[in-house]
Amino acid sequence: MVEKFFKLKENKTTVKTEILAGITTFMTMAYILAVNPDILSAAGMNKHGVFVATVLASVIATVVMAFVANYPFALAPGMGLNAFFAFTVCGVMGYSWQFALFAVFIEGIIFLILTAFNVREALFNAIPQCMKYSVSAGIGLFIAFLGFKGAGVIVTNPDTFLALGDMTSPQAVLCMVGVILIVVLMKRNVTGAVLIGIVATYLLGIVAELTGWYVVNPDAGVYSLIPNFAGAEGLFGGLSEVAFKFPAMSEVFGSVESILTFATVVFSFLFVDLFDTLGTLIGVATKADYLDENGQLPRVKEALFADAVGTTAGALLGTSTVTTFVESSAGVIAGGRTGLTSLSTAVCFGLALFAAPIFIAIPSFATAPALIVVGILMLESIVKVNFEDITEALPAFLTLAMMPFTASISEGIVFGGISYVAVKVLTGKAKDVSIVMYIMALLFVLKLIA
Repeated sequence: MVEKFFKLKENKTTVKTEILAGITTFMTMAYILAVNPDILSAAGMNKHGVFVATVLASVIATVVMAFVANYPFALAPGMGLNAFFAFTVCGVMGYSWQFALFAVFIEGIIFLILTAFNVREALFNAIPQCMKYSVSAGIGLFIAFLGFKGAGVIVTNPDTFLALGDMTSPQAVLCMVGVILIVVLMKRNVTGAVLIGIVATYLLGIVAELTGWYVVNPDAGVYSLIPNFAGAEGLFGGLSEVAFKFPAMSEVFGSVESILTFATVVFSFLFVDLFDTLGTLIGVATKADYLDENGQLPRVKEALFADAVGTTAGALLGTSTVTTFVESSAGVIAGGRTGLTSLSTAVCFGLALFAAPIFIAIPSFATAPALIVVGILMLESIVKVNFEDITEALPAFLTLAMMPFTASISEGIVFGGISYVAVKVLTGKAKDVSIVMYIMALLFVLKLIA
């Protein structure tokens, strides 16, 4: 039955490979279970309730992806969008978290409508091939950067923006050991190489803590790697304090200013989520070789539907915008090719409710090797760009470069899209640009100057 539904033979994969790929994807995404509640609690939300909402929203969206789209893509509340929710809408603007949740809910409804009328599918298909190839490579650089930064290999510097971190620290050393281990295992065709690398790096970290090399210092953000089950019981409460909470209508519709602000917040969530999702789908789909000869993704409507359902359900449960995670590429690299991979990831999220301390204890330096190796492998698609044609090379380069430089997948698409339209029109190749791409470029410009 599993074979028939997920079409494993057709996709040249096995149950074992799919399950291992799903676990790998989850391990690279597990940080969201600790980070999302922490960020949204800054807006006044119940941290335990947000944890449960994060798990449930991720499970719902990823299960929809598995059974409706049959793709190995996993979904969860998106990074960046949760920070905008807590620190901009609730912090700088001063609105309640209920106001922000309602904005996310409306965004999800709009996404469902756009998906039903194939608007999002049209946007996906309108993005030119040169940008699709560079999106995959740009995401690769971006997530590799996140891996290096999470392990302390790269640190911020007030003079040079970025600098090399302390390469004698256990985090940096174990990260690089993990990278080499994964590459060696992959070269030797060991099944589950990425997952083995993550687990091995984590276990070495525990050894480092027990021997005194890894020193726990919560004030410096260095936490114990040994799971603490003592406070696990509190993680399962609080959902009732964040689920199905709506703001007073006077906060949203009480004045012209509040209405305009609400519309702006909804559009901000909508824009970032839309192009982050499109960018992620393009990047991961390119690496998995899902795009057809026209650069289109079969069943893209179903994949986008999962995203919209996740966002809507997540807002009702009590969490910020749910989106497709770029870490899904780790599962693809591990051999995942069908919805069975995403279903396995969803099961892991569900189990996290009962083993939360273990997953939360896994540090970023243990998942960093997977992100770095996946980043390396995702660069492969950039060789398909025709660099002999400068009108193709410039949009490809800006798409690739602006993702890690701005820490945003959507901004890479913005710069690539604007430059693509501009150079094609100004070099007499306007016919190469679709009507949809002209509209998108206009929206990108308005977004930058707004």
